[in-house]
Amino acid sequence: MKFPIGIQNFEKLRNDGYVYVDKTALLYKLVNNGSYYFLSRPRRFGKSLLISTLESYFSGRKELFRGLAIENLEKDWEEYPILHLDLNTAKYDSADALLNVLNDVLSNWEATYGTSPTEVTPELRFKGIIRRAWERTGRRVVILVDEYDKPMLQAIGNEGLQEEYRNILKAFYSVLKTQDRYIRFALLTGVTKFGKVSVFSDLNNLDDISMDSRYIDICGITEAEIHEYFEEPLHGLAAKEGTDYDTVCERLRQMYDGYHFETGTPGIYNPFSLLNTLDSMKFGDYWFETGTPSFLVHLLKEADYDLNNLQEEQVSADVLNSIDSMSRNPIPVIYQSGYLTIKGYDKEFRIYRLGFPNMEVENGFIRYLLPLYTPVEENGTDFFAASFISDVRRGNPESFMERLQSLFADTDYEITGKLEKYFQNSMYLVFKLLGFYAEVERRTSRGRIDIVIQTADYVYVMELKLDGTADDALRQIDERGYADPFMSDSRHLYKIGVNFSSATRGIEEWKIKEA
Repeated sequence: MKFPIGIQNFEKLRNDGYVYVDKTALLYKLVNNGSYYFLSRPRRFGKSLLISTLESYFSGRKELFRGLAIENLEKDWEEYPILHLDLNTAKYDSADALLNVLNDVLSNWEATYGTSPTEVTPELRFKGIIRRAWERTGRRVVILVDEYDKPMLQAIGNEGLQEEYRNILKAFYSVLKTQDRYIRFALLTGVTKFGKVSVFSDLNNLDDISMDSRYIDICGITEAEIHEYFEEPLHGLAAKEGTDYDTVCERLRQMYDGYHFETGTPGIYNPFSLLNTLDSMKFGDYWFETGTPSFLVHLLKEADYDLNNLQEEQVSADVLNSIDSMSRNPIPVIYQSGYLTIKGYDKEFRIYRLGFPNMEVENGFIRYLLPLYTPVEENGTDFFAASFISDVRRGNPESFMERLQSLFADTDYEITGKLEKYFQNSMYLVFKLLGFYAEVERRTSRGRIDIVIQTADYVYVMELKLDGTADDALRQIDERGYADPFMSDSRHLYKIGVNFSSATRGIEEWKIKEA
């Protein structure tokens, strides 16, 4: 079985014998139910392949669809003029970079459909090309835009450059509305949706299907599709892992499933990670390793965001579905980029609850953030975690606390920023990382963090104070009964009170009491 890892061209995929998860019934529904669409999906989710599939379909390439669902649905297989714009091909560090990409694409289209000396701006040239393509072929035009938002994403943190990109793209994409009579179909894809005072503000005829339950699985792979197309490699992976079929399926689910783009819809597997796992016969953090979310970290720090809230965010549909480029709220971008997903929905108040989609994303994101919020070096994350968890498993809380104290002792002023928020975020990341190896619970209230760490042989109940005392922390554990659920437990129980000092910017003292 040939897995289409990194294959974004439908013709190549079909002619070279790669396995194809058939999405053509959804494609047919899309094409015949409307004309103008927008789709937001995380990177590596198959957006480019969808665009390429549509390009083959509107080219009338019936032979490429032999044996697929659409073969029995489509009867005409007509050829249309196609304008395909891919903005995923450049580094956008200036307005000229974007204009150069547009000029290159427009020049190629003009070589086919002609030009006019009065068309001097990108939007005027685009407008003229659409009209002449219709005049010369007698068929309305198909417009396919891949990664429409790439320039905007690369300019996050540079408001001036974002403004330039916004003005250029807003004028360019507005042509889709003014040239409606000449357009058969249009699809714009991207990671994010910039709304309000942004590139789509004049394009109110665009149907956003990002949260449309009818098209939820048009990109990505469902569990049913896994079992329909990949049964053989599933059994092979089980044999390679030395386990049974059901266990492997459950681990795939924990690692790569869990994306929900609307409430009440099936979970979607990350196709890139799933295919890499089945191809290599090895579990790994494939999606996260292909790109680092540096612009997300910029947004988190710029907003002074409390990382404890990542798994507790509650937002409205308006917030999820559109990014206001004037807002400093990082959550819409983090959600649309695939690092958070929908976990629940309150119908009464129309509020979505968000969280990490799966272990791959959660683990990768935490490991990426840790060196950026603490003195832990990027290549030392695994050693850091191993040292801490070794103390936890051995029942050595004193050594654990000494390591934790040393961690904060290495912190410089620039890293800390606002002290209380720094302390909260640092502790969140440390204990979140430990949570991949032990059961860690965190309950936050007004900046106070209660921590319970559980292993096979030990239970640690911790209370952390800022500018208090270790005795105060221990007293709170007892007065609020934090350790009560574990008093009859056969495991060894430790109560740990910790005080973090704003004066020394580190852990000032701790006290350990055995129960």
